[in-house]
Amino acid sequence: MVAPADASTPKSGPSAASKPKPAPGGGKSLVARWRRWRLAMKPPRKLKFTREGKFFVGITLGVGFAAINTGNNLLYLLLGMLLALIIVSGLMSELSLRDLTVVRRLPLRAQVGRPHLVEIEVFNHKGRVPSYAIEVEDLRAGQPADKRCFFLKISPKSAQVAAYRRTPTKRGRDVHVGFRIATRFPFGLFEKSREVPADGELIIYPAVDAVQLPPSAPGRLGGGDGAMGRGHGEDYLGLKLMREGEDPRDVHWRKSASVGQMVMRERAREARPDISLPLDIVRPDGAGDDWDAAFERRVRDVASRAVAHLKRGDSVAVRTNAAGAARADRSAGADPVLRYLALLEPVLASTVTPQNKSVAPTKPTKPEAPKPAAKEPPREASA
Repeated sequence: MVAPADASTPKSGPSAASKPKPAPGGGKSLVARWRRWRLAMKPPRKLKFTREGKFFVGITLGVGFAAINTGNNLLYLLLGMLLALIIVSGLMSELSLRDLTVVRRLPLRAQVGRPHLVEIEVFNHKGRVPSYAIEVEDLRAGQPADKRCFFLKISPKSAQVAAYRRTPTKRGRDVHVGFRIATRFPFGLFEKSREVPADGELIIYPAVDAVQLPPSAPGRLGGGDGAMGRGHGEDYLGLKLMREGEDPRDVHWRKSASVGQMVMRERAREARPDISLPLDIVRPDGAGDDWDAAFERRVRDVASRAVAHLKRGDSVAVRTNAAGAARADRSAGADPVLRYLALLEPVLASTVTPQNKSVAPTKPTKPEAPKPAAKEPPREASA
């Protein structure tokens, strides 16, 4: 007789503590599985009926019902021809869409109100079969797809390039997410398309208006980067004959010995500090669309004045009342300031800390060492 197992005796099988416990994020895993399943079940192609295709399918269905009801062999023959035409259309359109690579070439810079070109290049990797009637639609995040390029024929192992013109209406980041490649080849009954991801980004600069600046100080030609007037700065303009009462410490002894007269160095006047342009970006709580429109006008005005000062040769510093700033001079160009203004967003007054909340300076500040401009390479996106 076998004695019953005591409760304190460990069981030879797996204990309850060793059993796997359900993961705490079980709901999230189910959602992830559902998304993966939907992605796997998503058809690689999308098919849309054209106007002619709807009539064609209607006629095919009518012939099919008539053939079934009457049993007429000629109607069955006509039905077979119509169905074969649909099958051939699907095969040839699929052959045109396969093995295509799309590349987008964005400009180096773009500006609100000024049109720019975006190049689209399509390469056909097929060895013998060309692609016909290819339409490429450039997709942008959060915006309707209104720009497309049409390619009548793309020969095997070759590429075709087209471009579309676009005029931005809003500054900021223009994010491109991919392409939609479609064709109605060969009969125009159906439009078959597929989407390919291709990331790209273009910074849209604010619009710049013509601004009339006050005349600069007399004798100054180079702006904040140099001083052409006579003064007591650290730079030298040239040499001159020494006159009575001038400082002998500036005498150029070697030149004086060769000429036989006292020749001294002529100093340049100190360059004036940067032109500081203040900009208020703190948005009051509860502000509406009127404040947003006024903010965009202020950004446009600051950009216009900054470009005008840079064209004159001044060094410009754009400063906000939320501890942000950007500086540009003649060597760097207007890109640093315009890029900073393009990406500038309002800051809510409730989120600004007392340390950062300060009035933007209105007086010129001391000049800083010019920073070299960062040259951006052309942006490309391939699929």
